[in-house]
Amino acid sequence: MDKNILGLKLPTDPRWVNIAEKSIDEILIDHAYCEQKAASSCISLIVQFPEREKLVEMLTPVVAEEWNHFERVLEQLKKRGYSLGKQRTDEYVKRLNASIQKGGSRETQLMEKLLVNALIEARSCERFRLLWKNIADEELQHFYYELMVSEAGHYKNFLQLAKEYMPEDVVMKRWEEFLEIEAEIIQNLEVRGDRMH
Repeated sequence: MDKNILGLKLPTDPRWVNIAEKSIDEILIDHAYCEQKAASSCISLIVQFPEREKLVEMLTPVVAEEWNHFERVLEQLKKRGYSLGKQRTDEYVKRLNASIQKGGSRETQLMEKLLVNALIEARSCERFRLLWKNIADEELQHFYYELMVSEAGHYKNFLQLAKEYMPEDVVMKRWEEFLEIEAEIIQNLEVRGDRMH
């Protein structure tokens, strides 16, 4: 699983994983909240678009998976003698959400939300891959490998759903725009080892 498969335009700064390993407690805390927010985001989509049967069918198991990931991250924290701690502002997600186009049809709004979710999953997947490949802790290596595979599946789900409700050429044009926006966000964010994004 590499950034090209995911379509990301800019790889994570290689310094990130080195800094992250030195503050793995902070990474795990931030990661736990990322999983909780991912589950909440899927619930929100189901609540906002209950008439979209395919969406409800596809995202319901994702909610369960993301919540299971949240529980598993909590388990990793507990094993290492850490507690959850306070939620932090996710500047990356905040900036991505700010790039969602307002207005347009209900289908357009759904596409925008699905594509932002796909991007978050793709970037998370890329970061999990870096942790799997580079950190010394063998248990966490295995843990992040499993999560990398899972997030790649979620990324595909969101893209597939966007194409379900909008023409593929429209989806892919907007996806390319989002990839450019995401690369710019990554480029301008401070490299922090206490954040998953």
